[in-house]
Amino acid sequence: MINSPAAISYQKWGEHAGQPVHLFRLGNSTGAYVELCNYGATLVSAMMPDGEGNLGNVVLGYPSLAGYLKDECYLGATIGRFANRIGGAAVELDGNAYQLQANDGGNTNHGGWDGFNSKVFANEVGEDNVTFIYRSPDGEGGFPGNLELSVTYRFTDDNELRIHFNAVTDRATIANFTNHAYFNLAAKPGNILGHKLKVRAQNMLDTDAAHIPTGLIKPTGSKAWSGDTVGSKMNDDPHVNAGFNYCYLLESTDTLKYAAELTDDTSGRRLEVTTTYPSVMVYTGDYLSSNCEGNFGRPYQPLDGLCLECQYYPDSPNHAHFPSTVLKPGEEYDHTIVYKFGVIN
Repeated sequence: MINSPAAISYQKWGEHAGQPVHLFRLGNSTGAYVELCNYGATLVSAMMPDGEGNLGNVVLGYPSLAGYLKDECYLGATIGRFANRIGGAAVELDGNAYQLQANDGGNTNHGGWDGFNSKVFANEVGEDNVTFIYRSPDGEGGFPGNLELSVTYRFTDDNELRIHFNAVTDRATIANFTNHAYFNLAAKPGNILGHKLKVRAQNMLDTDAAHIPTGLIKPTGSKAWSGDTVGSKMNDDPHVNAGFNYCYLLESTDTLKYAAELTDDTSGRRLEVTTTYPSVMVYTGDYLSSNCEGNFGRPYQPLDGLCLECQYYPDSPNHAHFPSTVLKPGEEYDHTIVYKFGVIN
């Protein structure tokens, strides 16, 4: 591997569409590290200590680029231009109607077939970070405007993985980016039903059967997370048949908001999530599957990992009372997600 400053190294990992794909490793003074690749600006692995100090990979991924090229579940990928769903695969902006790619029934999900998860990003290695850059042309996926997105990953000595999204456009567009990591803090084969989750939210979005928001904001009620195991929540709520895929509205007015805490008693690992975004999607991986072997030495199965996707509300362009996802020329998209790994005290 090629060494660079601040415990950053990288190597060529393959090619896609005639463009080189590299695997990057960001380490810290404790020996923990994360791996990234510029295909999809993807988080490939996160080697974190358990309660006894043993390192293990706590995110689902693939051992080679081939797995990502076949992946249909967005493992670890950067999502764009719009994270989550847009109802009817259509938006109106400045009086103009735009038809988007309908890749989820009649709706758009995670940017459509031309989502950023399958793009090769340019890359820049900094003193203590790696930045991935993608220039999305006007009309890609149906979205207006030439948009440039930069995704910067920084890994600290406190085992914090900080992900910063910055974007500009030359024409009014909509933008909503997130990271789609699936977490399994046990770092070994098995599901996440025994993981415990806290989410700091008293309200959530009401959605229809296709996971499209109705526009109603409602109390979390029985779907609140206050340290419950994933398995108990799925069993206790008769309305939860296929797990959770819900948008929780974060309470804090702080710039960097506490969003969620995920723990695994068996391994002793803990994950704290903070963000500048107004909401977090809790997705229990019900539809997770893979066409090839992942980190567990077998294809992934439903509930092998859990996603905590910090983002704007789904279908925001079609609900005027939701936080705006419009990005205009001269404006700058500027959001951060922080994954802080630790152990249970």
